Amino acid sequence: MNVLITGADGFIGSHLTELLVAEGYTVKALSQYNSFNNWGWLENVGCRKEIEVLSGDVRDPHYCKHITENIDVVFNLAALIAIPYSYVAPDSYVDTNIKGTLNICQAALENGVGRVIHTSTSEVYGTAQYVPIDEKHPLQAQSPYSASKIGADAMAMSFFNSFGLPLTIARPFNTYGPRQSARAVIPTIITQIASGMKQIKLGDTTPTRDFNYVADTCRGFLQLARCEQAIGEVVNIGSNYEISVADTLNLIRELMGSDVEFLTDEQRIRPEKSEVFRLWCDNTKIRGLTGFEPEYSIRDGLQKTIDWLVQPENLAKYKADIYNV
Repeated sequence: MNVLITGADGFIGSHLTELLVAEGYTVKALSQYNSFNNWGWLENVGCRKEIEVLSGDVRDPHYCKHITENIDVVFNLAALIAIPYSYVAPDSYVDTNIKGTLNICQAALENGVGRVIHTSTSEVYGTAQYVPIDEKHPLQAQSPYSASKIGADAMAMSFFNSFGLPLTIARPFNTYGPRQSARAVIPTIITQIASGMKQIKLGDTTPTRDFNYVADTCRGFLQLARCEQAIGEVVNIGSNYEISVADTLNLIRELMGSDVEFLTDEQRIRPEKSEVFRLWCDNTKIRGLTGFEPEYSIRDGLQKTIDWLVQPENLAKYKADIYNV
């Protein structure tokens, strides 16, 4: 089968690219166009010679129509995802996340694409009103980023309801692992400890998250793409396990044998009503549809992430001494 992965140059997208190649798919991988001809994390994948890398932008509808020709499945991961940056540049999130989704869906419809897997995020739920969070939980726009993803999800589902586009909304909870951006808390901690810092600046560590190792998230995407019963559905991808950010950081400190001290950095704290204090995934639906079960515990996943990040050639790609939004 011919598949297109938008956002393939990113963290999850690059891992999904590797998985699909290993599963025998013919992969077109979209990297956001730049004049440096840099393909993001696709520069580092072992299957680079086995994929066709495209450079472009989902914000252009004509380009989207071109790249979806003769494609069986589209995995739409292209998005702006940093919450702090959405506070200062919200319009760019509308352009990429909502309009980009519209362009991909319209192109997929016109070109007769057999399946679209659109990527959502657990941030659309906001702070949990009840736990674990199932797909019927209310949506709460607690940041411009989450608002743009709520809009993108609605746009995607409208194409199923209005035009019969065979589409599934995959809603992963907090994914972590090798290649994750330093704007996220787990790589922030690991890279700072690995760089020899004795004091680490953090935002609020009281919120809880349902952390998922990236290989598990990617398997969830693939299983949904193979599941006919998932068409027209919104499906969580998560572990049904809750842990506080503070406990996660202490586990990292233990695994790295560190005595680092954690300090609060005011610029890293979200506005009070914007902070999502609790996320805990109910994964009953994906288990029922596909038999999905996470393979990695939080301890095992963190150890694999640490092992990758502490390698000098990987650590050098991160700027551990600055706050990355």
